[in-house]
Amino acid sequence: MKYILASASLRRIKLLKQIGISFKSIPSAINEKYVFRKLAYLCDYNKIAKNIALAKALDVAKKFDTGIIIGVDTIVVLKGKILGKPKSFKDAVSILGKLSGKIHKVITGFAIVDAKTGRKLIDSVATLVTFKELGKQEIIDYVKTKEPMDKAGAYGIQGKGAVFVKKINGCYFNVVGLPLAKLTEDLNKFVQ
Repeated sequence: MKYILASASLRRIKLLKQIGISFKSIPSAINEKYVFRKLAYLCDYNKIAKNIALAKALDVAKKFDTGIIIGVDTIVVLKGKILGKPKSFKDAVSILGKLSGKIHKVITGFAIVDAKTGRKLIDSVATLVTFKELGKQEIIDYVKTKEPMDKAGAYGIQGKGAVFVKKINGCYFNVVGLPLAKLTEDLNKFVQ
């Protein structure tokens, strides 16, 4: 079975390698912000994440005659608002300030598409993450590491941002960007 990850995310690549899946990484050309704007009316964050993941998978599937394409999108939600990737140093500081001492939700939508048959499976996983209270200097020092700049919610649980996480309820790997247990369960439906 030929697997293709519709992403260049180093975190997702590392996670798939960790579980022994052999795959190619072919990033999607989908403009996430454009797709998000089209879907924002849904107000259903699971549907938004799943639809963006599907758009990515379908975009890459067009380039292949065979193969199982995996599209993924992760969003962070706090008090009904999506916290995307920070646009600047100041934005990262602001996002982390909002997360300080609060519980937020990390939702990863993923879509699996068989390029040959067009068969699709779309799913999502949500994890609740509780942050400790963060000091202003602690936030600034973390943002200076540049770790938060390419991550939804402006932190990496698998990196230095781990020290902010007081508790999680759900899949840890989902917060990193790929819910491995649910993904492999769904991938198995394509090899039966």
